[in-house]
Amino acid sequence: MTSDELAARIGEEIGLSDWMPVTQAMIDSFADATGDHQFIHVDPQQAALTEFGGTIAHGFLTLSLLAGMAGQAVPALRHTRLAVNYGFDRLRFISPVRSGARIRGRFVLAELRRGQAQVTMAWNVTVEIDHAPRPALNARWINRTYLEETD
Repeated sequence: MTSDELAARIGEEIGLSDWMPVTQAMIDSFADATGDHQFIHVDPQQAALTEFGGTIAHGFLTLSLLAGMAGQAVPALRHTRLAVNYGFDRLRFISPVRSGARIRGRFVLAELRRGQAQVTMAWNVTVEIDHAPRPALNARWINRTYLEETD
């Protein structure tokens, strides 16, 4: 897809990822990687006694899964040399993701700016939880794509 083709779709949903299970093994691995071993994430027996009724994923784990979801749902720009996260203008964790739940990402293109050798895109992203009335998170996510030299 070209940046012109994508720019014509500003305000539209561009993609929806597949459902992805969030397993306790993923949660435990994330806890090990980040050093965040709060019981609500890693101790099923103690977490079962809370209002969540079991362990929940770290909000930042849910956030980190956006890259894989975007890879499924968002078409790559032609002549891409490199794509990077540029940051977030807005991020809210709305609902907890319980261990064993399935999530998916919904991507709406909010803005596209062309530079000389890059394209900056802002996405309104919602991470939905299967069979849940409210999403896990809402964010405005900014990515920058660096383009190859073309003739």
